[in-house]
Amino acid sequence: MSAVVEAHDLKRHYEIRRRLFAPPALLRAVDGVSFALEAGRTLAVVGESGCGKSTLGRVVTLIEKPSAGTLTLDGVEVASADRAARRRLRRTVQMVFQDPYGSLNPRQKVGSIIAEPLKINTRMSAKEREEAAREMMRRVGLRPEHYGRYPHMFSGGQRQRIAIARALMLRPRLVVADEPVSALDVSIQAQVLNLLMDLQEELRLAYLFISHDLGVVRHLADELMVMYLGTAVEQGPKAPIFEAPLHPYTQALLASTPSTEPEKKRQRIVLKGELPSPLDPPKGCPFSTRCPYVTDECRADRPKLRPLAGRLVACHYAERFLGS
Repeated sequence: MSAVVEAHDLKRHYEIRRRLFAPPALLRAVDGVSFALEAGRTLAVVGESGCGKSTLGRVVTLIEKPSAGTLTLDGVEVASADRAARRRLRRTVQMVFQDPYGSLNPRQKVGSIIAEPLKINTRMSAKEREEAAREMMRRVGLRPEHYGRYPHMFSGGQRQRIAIARALMLRPRLVVADEPVSALDVSIQAQVLNLLMDLQEELRLAYLFISHDLGVVRHLADELMVMYLGTAVEQGPKAPIFEAPLHPYTQALLASTPSTEPEKKRQRIVLKGELPSPLDPPKGCPFSTRCPYVTDECRADRPKLRPLAGRLVACHYAERFLGS
């Protein structure tokens, strides 16, 4: 089965001017990420704020252009695509944002919001657009009378259902969900996550699910990418990473995630210091300034992602954690 989206050594850098007449500094928001995602599968990208996961989402949705590397959507290489091809590709991938209220036009009624992608991208009549919008509302659990109401009249969970309905109107193959439930109450989070899983099964959607909450992605993801300072430090199928994380940063993230199973309680790992600035990353391993197991080799030599125990891991000493 061919991948819906495939990235190889994808990078997104920004030139930042800090002082007058000084040369610009280079901010490496995404610094060499590779992955492939097939229809019906979910890749969860996790990490602290500032790790580059949201920037990766904007690059994949064509909001921003990659600085280097290759990005292929639905078999088309984005960098070599002409304007017409890029316009078609934008229908292939859609985004669901973190803040459901901020992503909806408060002056538009729900029916107009959901039907707007069809108005812009198709030649459907007004009646056809309304019928399609009402059908999508039904799929995401909204009632017919909601069609003529405004976003402020809904709860946070209902607004996110509206945003999901709008994202699916062009029948995309890939949906990038950037923290789609973090602004919702815990009880509502489960409803929205169940809706996303049902829609994925029904429509064979591929999800790039961006989150800082490992407890959420554990129930949704097929594969996991743990990012730190713009790079992937551990990546692969969900099960082996959750059962036996091999990178110290992944271990720290999992140890800080509440568990309902006391027998699986992990030793708490306290990370010292703050996330380094992406304008001045460490010379060796990006995690070397906070890692409890750091050595001189870590400070001098950046480890590459390498296969180990059913996943990829970027750590010189990952073998020491096998079987632990």
